[in-house]
Order: sequence, then C-alpha cells, then structure tokens
Amino acid sequence: MKKTNNFFLKIILIYLITFSVKAENNILSIGSSNAKVTVKVFSSLTCPHCASFHNEIFNNLKKDFIDNGLVRFEHHAFPLDLAALNAEIIVRCHDDNIKKFKLLDKIYEKQKVWAVGSDINKINELIKKVGLEIDLENKKMDECLADDGAQNDILNQRINAQKNYKIESTPTIFINEKKYSRSIDYEEFKRTIEKKL
Repeated sequence: MKKTNNFFLKIILIYLITFSVKAENNILSIGSSNAKVTVKVFSSLTCPHCASFHNEIFNNLKKDFIDNGLVRFEHHAFPLDLAALNAEIIVRCHDDNIKKFKLLDKIYEKQKVWAVGSDINKINELIKKVGLEIDLENKKMDECLADDGAQNDILNQRINAQKNYKIESTPTIFINEKKYSRSIDYEEFKRTIEKKL
C-alpha cells in the first residue's frame, strides 16, 4: 500500500513540476535572459492603470533598457474579467514574440475602444479588429478563442501569480523579485532601475 501511495505521489509531483514549467514558459517576455534586472508586471488588459503603465513606462523602458540588453521585461497575465482574458488569448495567438508585444501595445493603446459594454461577443469582435492590424486573420483568432488550452494557460498563470506573489491589484510590479510601490512615473522608475544595474 505504501509503495502504491509513493508511486501516485511521484506522478502528482511530476505533473505539478511540468505544469509549473509550462505556465512559466507561456509568460510573455522580451529582453535578454542574461539581463541584470528583471521587471515583472502583473496586469489585466481591461485595467486603465495597466494601460497607463504600459503606454507611459514600458515603451520608454524598452527604448532605454530592454533593447540594450540591460532589462528583461515579463508581462504576467492577471485577467480581472472575461474581456481581459479573451484579449490575452488574442495577444498569444501570434507565433512571433515581437508581434505579440506589438499587439499588446495596440491592445493597451486602444483599450477605450474595445473594452466597452458588457456584450462579450461585441467585445471579441472589437478585440479581433485590433488583431487584424497586427497581421492576425479572423479564422486564426476564432481558433485561438475556442482553444480551451490557451484559456487554461492564462488562468493558471493568474492562479500561480496569486499564490506566489499575493497580487491584490493591477498593475503590480516587481523589480528583481522586490515589489515596486512607488509612483508610476518614468523618471522615478528609471532611477530605480539604474540603481540595480
């Protein structure tokens, strides 16, 4: 009996390790894996504060640090509603990582256009219009939205984030695993990054 229990425990452990690695592998990231600084942002694509962070901080961060190999940036999905979940699915619909981030830019830039109302079918159509701008086809986006695996990956990321980082609001930002709690101002953020380089 004990041997059987140990066998099942090993199987469960292997599953959990595999699952965790898979969830980590599906996190959107850009920048050198050897960068001295890693910025993790837990955000929901329907959150206006997350859009502000992305539009005002990320793009400057990319130009000043990420493109120079100094910072690695990770976008961690933390959808607060179905619209945010579906937008995350569409972002991940691209195979090309650069295009995923271009689409993420557009999704945040046009948040006030697509993240409106309560009819999820209309919202999905508006999200897909944004996807068309970054070379995604309607058929491909419909397939992605119908893929339970894609949805589960994102929801599992959210569960892992809640468990490991105790996320209470979005955006929540970590710099080298330390929570950033100062004002969301680029010059302040930049100084914090420079101190760690």
